[in-house]
Amino acid sequence: MLRFHIVSLFPSFFASALQTGLMERALEKGLISVDFTDPRAFTRDRHRHVDDRPYGGGPGMVMQIDPVARALRSLPHPGRMLCMAPNGRPASQKLMRELALEEDITIVCGRYEGFDARLFRLFPLEPLAVGDIVLNGGETAALAILEAVSRLVPGFMGKEASGDEESFSAGLLEYPHFTRPPLYEGLGIPEILSEGNHADIARWRREQALATTLARRPDLLDEADLCEDDMHTLRTCPRTGLGRSLSLGLLRQKATRRARWEKKLYAPMDEAALAACLDLARTFSLNAAFVASEEDEADKADGTASLEQQLQTLTRHYGERPLVLAVTAWPRKKTTLSARQIQGLVRQRPVVLLAGSQGYLPKSVLSLCEGFVRPVHCLQHTGSLEAHTQLVLLLDRILGDLC
Repeated sequence: MLRFHIVSLFPSFFASALQTGLMERALEKGLISVDFTDPRAFTRDRHRHVDDRPYGGGPGMVMQIDPVARALRSLPHPGRMLCMAPNGRPASQKLMRELALEEDITIVCGRYEGFDARLFRLFPLEPLAVGDIVLNGGETAALAILEAVSRLVPGFMGKEASGDEESFSAGLLEYPHFTRPPLYEGLGIPEILSEGNHADIARWRREQALATTLARRPDLLDEADLCEDDMHTLRTCPRTGLGRSLSLGLLRQKATRRARWEKKLYAPMDEAALAACLDLARTFSLNAAFVASEEDEADKADGTASLEQQLQTLTRHYGERPLVLAVTAWPRKKTTLSARQIQGLVRQRPVVLLAGSQGYLPKSVLSLCEGFVRPVHCLQHTGSLEAHTQLVLLLDRILGDLC
């Protein structure tokens, strides 16, 4: 039997869920057990306070450490100890399978602004989050974990295979389902599902799972077990084509003495390096890659258009002016955009990544930029990467297989 120990200020929150459907049956069969411990029962004052103001000031209240610590110490067999918190490790199906092998699991539910941080030094609590969301308390998240783990206990599901074929079980999202009637409001079912060829149906379901994962959660493909046939399927799937909304601009600069604050992100590029960077448009299926003159007007010597002229050309193409983001050394007193944030911007509007041939962008050009790209390897104080390498890493993090 898998035993859950819930530490919560609101034990009654769980009553309805535990008296419904498969959870109720699992409790009746003795497959799982759930008990509750209320920290309010372990307070030492007559008003039974469980919260107090935070040291250092700030909004909200913090759960006091003593009632929670005493509640945890009252458990004879706490087993693995989880703490529901928005700053915790993301929950995953892999972790749920791991937890299903435990005998005892303690889940601590937070309230208010959270726990006194010293609690994590006293107990082996594992902070766990169910998503990038903030809830009124940890009870809702704890209930999700309780159910996700319980349904993996042998005997919980009516048909064991039904748990194995669901989303995340094979590292992919689940394939679509259909049931009777075969025709509804002019919409039929895939013909292959009614032909009775189980090998073909299994192949179709695998292909649909791959296509769904690529469209909705491409990040899952990084850890999924994929064979050569799977890769062939993914290559034939329609992709979002994010690259069509992304352009790369290279500012051709003269080798002049830069201002003290103009730190270089990479070594200056020669013409061969510029050409290699321009070729990234084909590699990543970008809308365009261009070289622009640093001057306001076009460079008459080689016919290079000015940056403003290039932006006007893109504006006519898109029907709106693109967002210009500077690829430069970390600007002082400025926040920067991560690759994932830029990916979100590209989904909404056209974006130009602008880099300078001398490894930095002058102040006159930075004034035209509406954001700054976070340098790759920004946490490492190592030598700067070459421009081509910087841009390859950046584009791959933004687009990946979505280009």
